Amino acid sequence: MNERTIAFDDGAKTTLETWGSRGPNVLCIHGMTSSRRSWIRLGQTFEDRYRIVAYDQRGHGDAFAAAGPMTLARNVADLGEAAAALDGEVLALVGHSWGGATAILGGIELHVRGVIAVDPVLFVPPGTWRRDYLDDAEHVLTMPPAQRETWARESLSGWHPLDIESKLHAIARMTPEPIARLASDNDVEHGGWDLRERIKAYPKPLLVFAAGPEDSVMSATDVALLRDAGGPNVRVVEFPSEGHNLHRTAFDAFATEVAAFLAGL
Repeated sequence: MNERTIAFDDGAKTTLETWGSRGPNVLCIHGMTSSRRSWIRLGQTFEDRYRIVAYDQRGHGDAFAAAGPMTLARNVADLGEAAAALDGEVLALVGHSWGGATAILGGIELHVRGVIAVDPVLFVPPGTWRRDYLDDAEHVLTMPPAQRETWARESLSGWHPLDIESKLHAIARMTPEPIARLASDNDVEHGGWDLRERIKAYPKPLLVFAAGPEDSVMSATDVALLRDAGGPNVRVVEFPSEGHNLHRTAFDAFATEVAAFLAGL
């Protein structure tokens, strides 16, 4: 494992963390209220075959103070700059939730062979952001630090210890403001977060993991669209008994699918 700081073109800084020292790069993008360290188990599992690289998105992890817009376009630009900072090609992008949306859009624009999206936010219906995202963020991220840690250790007790520690890293200094700005900067109240046209006839291999319907950020319509309109490059794997964080709670099955996908690129 190694870390280094890079700066985006507007001066905002982030940390790149890498597991492994050989093989092609696999660049990972975390979701809301997570950080680069949410990929630590993936990194440790694949570090003998790939260089697993992750970075903190703006307002998250050690980039908690990074200013600038929170638009999806800016997120993809940041992703491109993180990719450009690496030695060698990026074989694949891996993203979760908001990071899954960023990975899907980045896969269209960047020179990568494939994309993995874990329960990605494809579409935000107007009027749902506060209920689905902001309320929870405000609840946790307004707690004092010690109370945040207690919350994480108690509410996430079923997670692997490394995943709990990664969550603690993510929320240590974070505020709810980046989550609010993801809504306002992307004009979600007027349908501004909508990737449904972008996934049609997707131009390269795309593996999508879908959580169970009770906890997925994708609707049944979204999943059907992926299957019906995504084209021959898109494969959807459903985890009906798992929640939005299936890459943590069903890690072994998730990692098996990831290994097969990467080996086939």
